[in-house]
Amino acid sequence: MNRQIRQVTVLVLVMVLALAASLTSVQGLNRPALWESSSQQGTLTTDSRNARMVYAQFGTDRGQILAGDTVIADSEPSDDAYTYQRTYPGGQLYAPLTGYFSTSFSSMTGLELTANSVLNGEDPSLFSSRIKSLVTGETQQGGAIKLTIDPQVQQAAWDALGGRRGAVVALDPSTGAILALVSSPSYDPNLLAAHDSDTVQSAWESLNDDPAKPLVNRAIGGDLYPPGSTFKILTTAAALRTGEASADTEMDAPDTLTLPGTNHALSNYAGESCGNGTVTLAEAFAQSCNTPFAQLAMDVGDDELATEAANWGFGEDLDIPLTVTPSTYPANDSQAQTAMAGIGQASVRVTPLMMATVAATIANGGDQMTPYLIAQTLDSDLSVVSTATPKVARTPIDSSTAQTLSELMQQAVTDGTGTTAQVAGVTVAGKTGTAETGSAEGGPVTWFVGFAGTDIADPTVAVAVVLDGGEQTATTGTGGSVAGPIAASVIDAAVDQ
Repeated sequence: MNRQIRQVTVLVLVMVLALAASLTSVQGLNRPALWESSSQQGTLTTDSRNARMVYAQFGTDRGQILAGDTVIADSEPSDDAYTYQRTYPGGQLYAPLTGYFSTSFSSMTGLELTANSVLNGEDPSLFSSRIKSLVTGETQQGGAIKLTIDPQVQQAAWDALGGRRGAVVALDPSTGAILALVSSPSYDPNLLAAHDSDTVQSAWESLNDDPAKPLVNRAIGGDLYPPGSTFKILTTAAALRTGEASADTEMDAPDTLTLPGTNHALSNYAGESCGNGTVTLAEAFAQSCNTPFAQLAMDVGDDELATEAANWGFGEDLDIPLTVTPSTYPANDSQAQTAMAGIGQASVRVTPLMMATVAATIANGGDQMTPYLIAQTLDSDLSVVSTATPKVARTPIDSSTAQTLSELMQQAVTDGTGTTAQVAGVTVAGKTGTAETGSAEGGPVTWFVGFAGTDIADPTVAVAVVLDGGEQTATTGTGGSVAGPIAASVIDAAVDQ
């Protein structure tokens, strides 16, 4: 081979390799710098050189997000550089689910992010739709997603919260389908999706400065909540599993219990007595007595309580597809801490979704179904592309334990602390919770967790209701007085279908 030809060949080869390395660097190694994403937020780089990418991503005819037949996110033609304006007819009611799609911030959150590949039409399941657009010359449209949310149940939960800080989650116990997921207060995603940057910036600053934290999805994340006496469900499950107690076991129930190694005298709510100093586990559960359950927690032992929590999914990652913050059971190093953890105080922390899942598991005979939000993926013509398949996540309890817990929870609603959750013509099983916040101002965090149906052997809905403590709750507020009536409204809406 001629020497000059060899030199040209080598030079061309070097240039090809350099180009390949550059493409690999940009498309592969540096991709995170161009598209940063987390479970709740994705942001295109604001580098001015990336303008074409921004317009390409945010100037598409995105597909709809539907709750049943209700459109809660849509795209409308606009006469600016982005071509389409994202709109949210569901507004605040659905914002914790939809998130927002912001051209001003080049970002997206919520389902706009986690289902982005479907909504922008790039998902592999929509390949045939892309081919159709290519052949017909039509503009590529995104696919749609239909949620498991029942608009009637979602609205009932929102109305019952009445603007108070808190959350409601409702599940179908037999499938794990999420029927309602409400976080309050919320925000109007239309303000953050506007194409006017001044409007968006003003709304963003106002929302971020709001001490009520409307951008936080309290149902699945945020600072999480102490579960209070709703955790006694798991303490009871651990006692049943280990043989430490049964529903009929007689337990000491002193007015106060001095915790080991401390001078702290634990009492029942408002200093009340629990029975005559001795009660059965069933009675202690129905009346939510603290002293017998604190002692039961110590008798069961911290290792077994930690095992029980793990069996139910504490500490596990979960995407619905929104990312759920794992609930936590603390590493306790003293009997006093174990006693407090056993009644849902100390550093036990949970999401409302976790506690709704606990109730759903009992309702479903011990099988815990994986919670999910997306029922179907649709193409741009709203034809079904795929349908979700319910999955068993784990089985933390056997059917016998589930039956016992169900009976205990029914008694708590029939003649215990949960009577405010009763619904005419419906059998309700539940557990209230009242968790101290440690603040000198306002009242406690209040809970109701349970399930219900016209036939309790085949429940229609499982629900968790929580309200933040503080100034919005009276110091005398309890799970029964505050959260129970909200649960009743949600149950009534879910059963009346």
